[in-house]
Amino acid sequence: MGEITNFKGEAQSSAPLSAETLLIQRVAERVRRARERKGIPRRVLSERSGVSPRYLAQLEAGEGNISIALLHRVAEALDHRMEWLVSEEDPWESEAIRVAEMFKSAPGPVRAKVLELLSPLPVAELKANRICLIGLRGAGKSTLGARVGAKLGMPFVELNREIEEIAGMPVTEVMALYGQEGYRKLESQAISRIIATHESLILAVAGGIVAEPETYATLLSRFHTVWVQASPSEHMNRVRAQGDTRPMAGNPEAMEQLKSILSSREALYARAEARLDTTGRSPADSMEDLINLIANRGFNE
Repeated sequence: MGEITNFKGEAQSSAPLSAETLLIQRVAERVRRARERKGIPRRVLSERSGVSPRYLAQLEAGEGNISIALLHRVAEALDHRMEWLVSEEDPWESEAIRVAEMFKSAPGPVRAKVLELLSPLPVAELKANRICLIGLRGAGKSTLGARVGAKLGMPFVELNREIEEIAGMPVTEVMALYGQEGYRKLESQAISRIIATHESLILAVAGGIVAEPETYATLLSRFHTVWVQASPSEHMNRVRAQGDTRPMAGNPEAMEQLKSILSSREALYARAEARLDTTGRSPADSMEDLINLIANRGFNE
């Protein structure tokens, strides 16, 4: 127990801190340290997380209760898992967490080698002949996946169609009824089902899946991943060519927002084993490019 001084100036024992108070203090100290280690001013963290500077100041001072939803947003903006901020084990003293951070920032070939060394099964056996196309909408994932699948005799699956089959309703209704969290749970279930039922296929996934750490880690470990990319202008033009004018409708800043999304996800997409740039390429040319990439990398052997 510590000591405090009462109004008479006499020392007396203080009551032990509650578990809740200790947790709040631990989170406050870790958020502050994480922000300082990354050199992020509180104002910038506020902009990235959407959490007000006042709340962040209270959070770092250990004042008030912690909102799980807001803490999750702060953790994401700091590029940390939320459990690191609340666990009793110090994330900066933990060897396992340091290794995880090093793995996360390592180049693709290094990560592949680490997985090969640590995995109880050979990487080739874990991934089989499963190929996953990732990237922002408009890159050409669905068109390429369907064409290359037909050419190579491999099933082509769009993850959203699999989600709809599990849910028994369109993705739009899933989002309306269950929100983003419900959609992500179904997304994870759909991927697990695909892994269990397909040794060979081409899978196209939604562009935002890379922001879900656990789901994306599953893709990287159980699929040969290819980042299908294009320039921002081609992304936008292809979406509009599909008959969807929503990205530009009443939104003059749509292109800048698209560029911002691409920029924020670039490091995540770059974790894929390979990348295919479809900028300025016809669907036929891109199909041949992807077929050659798959053959050269041995993804369907």
